[in-house]
Amino acid sequence: MEWKNIAFNELTTDQLYQLLKVRCDIFIVEQTCPYPDIDNLDPKCRHLFLEDQGQVLAYCRLIPAGLSYPAVSIGRVLCREDQRGKGYSRTMMEAAIAYAKDQWQANTIEIGAQNYLKAFYESLGFQAISDVYLEDDIPHIDMRWQA
Repeated sequence: MEWKNIAFNELTTDQLYQLLKVRCDIFIVEQTCPYPDIDNLDPKCRHLFLEDQGQVLAYCRLIPAGLSYPAVSIGRVLCREDQRGKGYSRTMMEAAIAYAKDQWQANTIEIGAQNYLKAFYESLGFQAISDVYLEDDIPHIDMRWQA
């Protein structure tokens, strides 16, 4: 198993396919939520993922400031269903935060979190900054991390 943090133009065709497939499997199929996952942000983002034998086990994208939020953002956070409970999401989010701080000098990170994961993000230092709202019929909450 290997963690990778790479720019869009450095992804191999197979890696891109696996990233899009696991995002579709979780956000569209598992959560029964048809929405436009391919949103033209991917080419401007970094892609952090755990890969094992060509399969993506966990993934998130790091979004530069000004694309989704005024601050740096982390989005499309996922862990394959058969890999949950192994600590990959925590490890990944800690690495994403560290990258944003170290490489992008981010003092603030903003996310739109699914509300059922609020406590998880709070355990990483994020704080709620909005009321719960529906996005694609799923309860979300905006959260902010401050250095």
